[in-house]
Amino acid sequence: MKKVAVIGATGFVGTQVVKELENRGYSVEAIVRDASKVNENEKVKAKSINVNNIDDLAEALKGNDAVISAFNAGWTNPNLYEDFLKGSVNIEKAVEKSGVKRFITVGGAGSLYIDGQQLVDSVDFPAEIKPGATSARDYLNEIKKNDNLDWTFFSPAIEMHQGTAGIRTGMYRTALENPVFDENGRSILSVEDVAVVLVDELEQNNHIRERFTAAY
Repeated sequence: MKKVAVIGATGFVGTQVVKELENRGYSVEAIVRDASKVNENEKVKAKSINVNNIDDLAEALKGNDAVISAFNAGWTNPNLYEDFLKGSVNIEKAVEKSGVKRFITVGGAGSLYIDGQQLVDSVDFPAEIKPGATSARDYLNEIKKNDNLDWTFFSPAIEMHQGTAGIRTGMYRTALENPVFDENGRSILSVEDVAVVLVDELEQNNHIRERFTAAY
């Protein structure tokens, strides 16, 4: 595998995924709203694409060995639920249309379970991120129906955004449906190590057609 398309390549997660791929010797096609925001070089090329234009996106993805989507409709977007779900579904359709089989997408921790209940349904779940978390949970239910792509859905640690930013350890533990907690009862992972997890999954194919999570 040599060439990987990264959707949302200038976002919080996408930026680190591009960096991790580049450092491991991959060629990266950065799919973004504004290609001028990408620092292009011999390994990284950028394309400005609206993810809801399925035909254009499919054309841009052709020729890649895999697609990693770190798409985010914007946490302050008043239509976050609708826009994230629509964008995610259209990205999936475009990947299928492009002929690329391997697809890794990043969702949220809200669909993970504690004591049989998904986090997003708990009474103390933060209201400001609930629309995005609910949308990611609903998209997970959608992608589970896809028998054509070799897809993987990744749910980051609960504290990925508030976590140990700037630290890349390369060390983590994984689980499928429940958060991974450390000895202090925290589920935490830096965004740099999220990128490590995603590229490791790309190389190892441990979670084809299933969801998984990771934390320290």
